[in-house]
Amino acid sequence: MNDIHRISAIYLLILNLAAIAVYGWDKLCARQGWRRIPEKVLLLLAVLGGSIGAVIAMALFRHKTRHLKFRYGLPLLIILQAVLLLWLHWGGKTAAV
Repeated sequence: MNDIHRISAIYLLILNLAAIAVYGWDKLCARQGWRRIPEKVLLLLAVLGGSIGAVIAMALFRHKTRHLKFRYGLPLLIILQAVLLLWLHWGGKTAAV
């Protein structure tokens, strides 16, 4: 594993752990009646690479599961990010048949 892969893996790990924590905090805020974290922030965490953590947090905390943009958008985002990572891994080249 070269340095860029190691840095990318650490970045994704930290961002996904942060997404889990932020979604959990937002659920606590919802239960306590405290000021909530804007949905834009929650979605931004996912877009920046924390989509797997966001989906895990949704299941773990049963949070945002009724919102269509979270229920269907986050799994779609994971697929798109996976395709992007695979494309980047192969250097942006298409496989020869």
